[in-house]
Amino acid sequence: MKQEIIDLFDEYTHTSLPRRAFFKRLIALAGGTAAATALLPLLENNYAKATIVDENDPRLSAEFITYPGASGEMSAYLAKPQEASGELPAIIVIHENRGLNPYIQDVVRRAALAGYVALGPDFLSPVGGTPEDEDQAREMINALDSQQTLDNLQATLAFLQDHPDTTGKVGCVGFCWGGGMTNQLAVSSPDLNAAVAFYGRVPAMEAVPNIQAPLLLHYAGLDERINQGIPEYETALRAAGKDYVICMYSDVNHAFHNDTNEARYDAEAAKLAWERTLAFFGNYLRE
Repeated sequence: MKQEIIDLFDEYTHTSLPRRAFFKRLIALAGGTAAATALLPLLENNYAKATIVDENDPRLSAEFITYPGASGEMSAYLAKPQEASGELPAIIVIHENRGLNPYIQDVVRRAALAGYVALGPDFLSPVGGTPEDEDQAREMINALDSQQTLDNLQATLAFLQDHPDTTGKVGCVGFCWGGGMTNQLAVSSPDLNAAVAFYGRVPAMEAVPNIQAPLLLHYAGLDERINQGIPEYETALRAAGKDYVICMYSDVNHAFHNDTNEARYDAEAAKLAWERTLAFFGNYLRE
């Protein structure tokens, strides 16, 4: 697929570009309406493919729960090993700008299978929860109050720190919008134990000295929009003496970890990034 088409879809999913304008430009790039229509299923997520770990895997206990947020009740997907011996460290899994969908639920199960209490919060809980329509979900996320959302994330951290099944050590991993929220949590919560951001927007540079958690930052080589912030972020992290690792995956696109998106998913990069993520959490959450 032409890189221009993938870049256009990225613009559509991360800006206010209307769907009609997106499709008109897609027709021009694809060479006709029929070709553009055929490309759409490749560009959009197919959640029928969102099962690396089956939702009924007997090794896991998984359920939808509610817990107190800063602005009211939060909904979330919680998974943990079925036969855990003692308390376990915890991982927050923060969704993309499409909400708590089957792909993120599967990532929660993957983290649980690695030996963690894993929680995928639905940050659209204050406005009724994640809808089935992805365009609607993006619009709802764009309309969220940023401070209220961060407050709810901090409440999520506190919930897991005090959870009877956890050791009190909590890490956070986020994807796309969730990667940006992971960076926000790192600069605002000194008791976060580890943070992993997949192609996430960088935080305000003046807040970088507040970071206490070690960082693992995954970026896609073709992701020009997000990558513009890397040099300034790395300079600030280095100047503040922070513990961080940046991993750049060449020739892959934004959202390369999302296996439900045929156009952007890269199996090799996704596998390596997830292996690095689990090794990172193992180092900092199991000490």
